[in-house]
Amino acid sequence: MAAAHQARKRFGQNFLVDQTVISSIVRAIAPQRSDRLLEIGPGLSALTAPLLDCLDHLTVIEIDRDLAARLRNRYPADRLTIVNADALQTDFAQFGEGLRIVGNLPYNISSPLLFTLANYADQVIDQHFMLQREVVDRMVAEPASGDYSRLSVMLQVRYRMEKLFDVAPEAFDPPPRVTSSIVRMIPLGVDRPRAVDEELFSKVVQRAFSQRRKMLRGVMGEWTALIPWSELGIEPTWRAEQVSVAGFIALTDALHAAGVR
Repeated sequence: MAAAHQARKRFGQNFLVDQTVISSIVRAIAPQRSDRLLEIGPGLSALTAPLLDCLDHLTVIEIDRDLAARLRNRYPADRLTIVNADALQTDFAQFGEGLRIVGNLPYNISSPLLFTLANYADQVIDQHFMLQREVVDRMVAEPASGDYSRLSVMLQVRYRMEKLFDVAPEAFDPPPRVTSSIVRMIPLGVDRPRAVDEELFSKVVQRAFSQRRKMLRGVMGEWTALIPWSELGIEPTWRAEQVSVAGFIALTDALHAAGVR
């Protein structure tokens, strides 16, 4: 019998052990036998095992070599493909189209990983992730709320998102110090509203939220004089959290038209 695995802080390991929660997550994902499912951070197989019961084949990305070895010993290669790598350094293009991505994401890399995955959204059908509750609350936040942030805008321009349910710390071993939440992310289609220059959009949103307590006319710097505020329906005295995703798209397009790159 394999020795118990010691959770490693550097990998942000908190292993899900509550069977009721596990069953609820699998029901939310609703895997079908032929789905091309990719699990990030399978850990001790809490989700891997029940997912494989529903699937013909599963691919997992696991950074921990010891856990990857355990998975190889437990599951045949024709059922489980194991990629022993850092998800932040992984080229998800290699997995092809029609992906469904799931995972209990380490809290210490959740935001960077979400931004990384957004680059591959055209390949993805949906994503179901367990994240720190405050991160999920920011992801789904509406404008003018305290949780609305750069993360909200940059994900909502690319995905339709839904917070499904919370998960208490006691569902994990070791228990984290925070409550978790499950979020469903469905990429928006090719006809989604988008800025003419998406790289500029990212720069505009980042600058707007860089000093979120300041008015836009102060934080936008040299761009302030180039923005047709009244035409856009945005007040220069607003703060970034008052501007909708559509508003940021319009703001970006106006700056692009004014020659900003």
